[in-house]
Amino acid sequence: MSVIIALAALALLMLAAYRGYSVILFAPIAALGAVLLTDPSAVAPAFTGVFMEKMVGFIKLYFPVFLLGAVFGKLIELSGFSRSIVAAAIRLLGTRQAMLVIVLVCALLTYGGVSLFVVVFAVYPFAAEMFRQSNIPKRLIPATIALGAFSFTMDALPGTPQIQNIIPSTFFNTTAWAAPWLGVIGAIFVFCVGMLFLQRQRNKAHAAGEGYGTELRNEPETAADIKLPNPWIALSPLLAVGIMNLLFTQWIPQWYGKTHSLALPGMATPVTTDIAKLTAIWAVQAALLVGIVMVLVFGFQAIRGKLAEGSRAAVSGSLLAAMNTASEYGFGAVIASLPGFLVLADWLKSIPNPLVNEAVTVTLLAGITGSASGGMSIALAAMANDFIAAAHAANIPQEVLHRVAAMASGGMDTLPHNGAVITLLAVTGLTHREAYKDIFCITLIKTLAVFVVIGTFYATGIV
Repeated sequence: MSVIIALAALALLMLAAYRGYSVILFAPIAALGAVLLTDPSAVAPAFTGVFMEKMVGFIKLYFPVFLLGAVFGKLIELSGFSRSIVAAAIRLLGTRQAMLVIVLVCALLTYGGVSLFVVVFAVYPFAAEMFRQSNIPKRLIPATIALGAFSFTMDALPGTPQIQNIIPSTFFNTTAWAAPWLGVIGAIFVFCVGMLFLQRQRNKAHAAGEGYGTELRNEPETAADIKLPNPWIALSPLLAVGIMNLLFTQWIPQWYGKTHSLALPGMATPVTTDIAKLTAIWAVQAALLVGIVMVLVFGFQAIRGKLAEGSRAAVSGSLLAAMNTASEYGFGAVIASLPGFLVLADWLKSIPNPLVNEAVTVTLLAGITGSASGGMSIALAAMANDFIAAAHAANIPQEVLHRVAAMASGGMDTLPHNGAVITLLAVTGLTHREAYKDIFCITLIKTLAVFVVIGTFYATGIV
């Protein structure tokens, strides 16, 4: 019965997300409903002492990353930098390589620090135009954007500033650059297999006489006379975020040491900070600040009239994204404290290989919650110490744990109830029935890549 209660709570949250209800509202409802069925007297203490405690802790650590990422992405959009990059890619590769261009542009934007939600809005108008000119079915646009924005640049490539690559650093005392070679191998696998799949789907559609489509929804109208900035100027803030992220990762421990004690005159007691646990987060924040300043300097003329409205929209979007994920984190903490979850955890622990154990646990919970960051946070909050102990016993570096956890979180997370998938389909004007099948195939490729990386590590020892 305890297992059924835990699974029912997970199912309720998944159903609510699928139906479009707010996770911020239904995460505590589902969690406390499970507590009510387990021990009615524990509902109020569990809400305050577990759910809210973990939710607030998540926001304390990660909200600045959500906020700065959203502001940076919005400025990239308002300045015309994202459109300039897409236009340059079209000139370089041509419309005949529409799928490759869109994948590469999405990858560049997300690896540069732009939120994948922002990438969807910024790239879709150009993707639609390129697919129309190339007579590629519009239904393949979501899978193409998903491959570029939701996969290898989100969690595989070392140094990516996306939150899915930052969360493991706080559990494993690693950095965003953990296990770089394994990350690159996983990224190449996802990119190559994903492009082969998309090209296969395009060829099948062409053979069947299927074109772009007619009577479509949400078709963009892109003005032809937009004055775009120089693409090299547009690229510079994205490149700066990646480079400065790497440099700050190296500089911060040198500046502060292993721990830092803050003792200001008005403080009753000093605040001691474990620098190793915060290096990755601080490095990303500092790098995004550099990128924001560069966009403001280079694109101020285009931005200044829209800065107030754009910054409000960015802040609102970051608040919603952070609160959604934080609510799932609080939900996971409550479920992890219930006896039913302990039974499930014991079953997962029975998987003998520590890396396979971690991969299955993280991707399973990411799939259930429909969130890569939320599912990974749940899994690592509950079982990180077990993963570390098993890895030490097997002489596995914690960098490998980091990379496997990050890539596993981006495996089965893109199930139908995933927020990014729902947003992507809404923006492109397509339904799950029309376009989700191809997105799911990208999901399977992402999931398989985790086990390719694990096999590579055991076969070669490369990190």
